[in-house]
Amino acid sequence: MKREYLTIIGTAHVSQDSVEEVKDAIYEQYPEVVAIELDKGRYERVMKEQSGIEDEEKISVSKIIKENKVGLFLASGILTYIQSKIGEDVDVKPGSEMIGAIEAANDVGARIALIDRDISITLQRALNEMSLLEKLKFMFSAVASLFASDDDLQDIEELKKQDNLDEIMEYFKEVSPSAYKVLVKERDAYLANSILNIEEDHVIAVVGAGHKEGINRYLDNPKEIPPIETLMNIKKKGGIPWIKVIIIAIPISFVVIFFLAFLNGIDIGDSLLEYVLIRGGAAFIGSVASGSKIQSAIVGFFAAPFTIVHPIVSSGWFSGLTEAKYRKVKKKDISNLGKISSLRDLWNNNIFRILLVVIGTNLAVSAATLIILPSRVFIPLFLQIFGG
Repeated sequence: MKREYLTIIGTAHVSQDSVEEVKDAIYEQYPEVVAIELDKGRYERVMKEQSGIEDEEKISVSKIIKENKVGLFLASGILTYIQSKIGEDVDVKPGSEMIGAIEAANDVGARIALIDRDISITLQRALNEMSLLEKLKFMFSAVASLFASDDDLQDIEELKKQDNLDEIMEYFKEVSPSAYKVLVKERDAYLANSILNIEEDHVIAVVGAGHKEGINRYLDNPKEIPPIETLMNIKKKGGIPWIKVIIIAIPISFVVIFFLAFLNGIDIGDSLLEYVLIRGGAAFIGSVASGSKIQSAIVGFFAAPFTIVHPIVSSGWFSGLTEAKYRKVKKKDISNLGKISSLRDLWNNNIFRILLVVIGTNLAVSAATLIILPSRVFIPLFLQIFGG
């Protein structure tokens, strides 16, 4: 790729003007390559949608739950929903500028280069980097944007202006510096590296407007691009995972207290019964409140007292997996997330309901374990053991 023959077009992903700008540039310049900000998976989904192919394979919701990818799946779903909602309001489908680029590239005989990093790697790296507070702030911002008014969405072209982009990027950095690093800065480097590796001379690159400045900076200073291997691996943060240590320590301490009470001849029958009813009852209530079938709530009730001895296995797993047996999920349920226009539609989506049951059950059991059980069961036993 020769820099002097490279054109980078920064687009708003839900803008009709961006679609026209991209197509006009390709028809005027006749490039050898059109590079687009898509990975292989998203490109294939776009092409299937364009061809009217609907994939009816079932999604393994149980696999999502067992592999602890509920958060990753919901984060991806929320981002897809937000972008789809904006696109619907301005009558432009998300990715329309990429579709326009693909169509124009085919018309002029240009090769299509997919230059983005796999979305699953990007999201997993972002979640691994984010602190708990950043995740909460991100979720709050994402959910709040679901209720944005039409006035908030009408000036999408204004987002492409540099002053506005700088303001948005600064806000993003403030809300979640770690996510900003992964979703923006890392991808700037990855996209720039992909462009540099294109062998042909004349290239038009179609990317989100927020990436254009960063890509140009890396193209001007290619030695600053990190080794690509470091941008592709999925490693969790180093150091001691204190949250996990605490999560593991709490159930161990509870088991130890019961064991010590038993060794000291203390009658633990009533305490055990209260423990089962509180933890199981919390699972039942959390599951039902999340909209589960009664069968899922019952399974959660019986699982909750035992899952405390294995902190990696949660009560929500059992409620969620049971719920998945009754709610058959297909891949079209993912695409339906983008068509949701009301909270009722969201509530009726099987994917959302199953994962909501997992989260609702876990939250209720966690609250009971951290707030109710210590004062009702474990502190009284502790005082009896040590003569308080």
